Amino acid sequence: MKTKLILAILLSTAFLGFSQSKKMTKTGDVKFEASVPSFEEVKAQNSTTTVVLNTDNGDIAALALMKGFRFKVALMEEHFNENYIESDKYPKATFKGKIDNFDMSKLSEAEKEFTINGTLELHGKSKKITAPAKIKKSGDSIYLTSAFSVNSDDFAIEIPQIVSKKVSKKVNINVDCVLK
Repeated sequence: MKTKLILAILLSTAFLGFSQSKKMTKTGDVKFEASVPSFEEVKAQNSTTTVVLNTDNGDIAALALMKGFRFKVALMEEHFNENYIESDKYPKATFKGKIDNFDMSKLSEAEKEFTINGTLELHGKSKKITAPAKIKKSGDSIYLTSAFSVNSDDFAIEIPQIVSKKVSKKVNINVDCVLK
């Protein structure tokens, strides 16, 4: 119940700042990987990420619930939520930013490269992020993909010494969404 309330408040706040020209999804796909060669892959996917884009000015906001990440190995998912991310204490990750030089009228079915600047909040810490993005328009939908890396230390995510050689501090993140 508390998580739904937080989601409703965040989305309401995001919508208030946007004009009528917005595109959104509740099924954005976020994948992360913190694997180290020669060890079991540390990889998860969340296909319930909410993303909202103001098509007038390029403002963008996203919210991913931490318990929405799915791993191949159930024990890894449990450790992620209880020991690393502490999902009960920090239930969500948010991003608020702007797509530089965004102009809806110049989008077409050919992908264009953009830069997104903003703030990622995760595990109770905030970090400025700059990420490349590829964006295209097809019909009434906007397709957005992005790939960037963050460091777990920037978000005070502790990796226990016993598994420190099996989990990378560099976390590669991929975002893929269709905004309607």
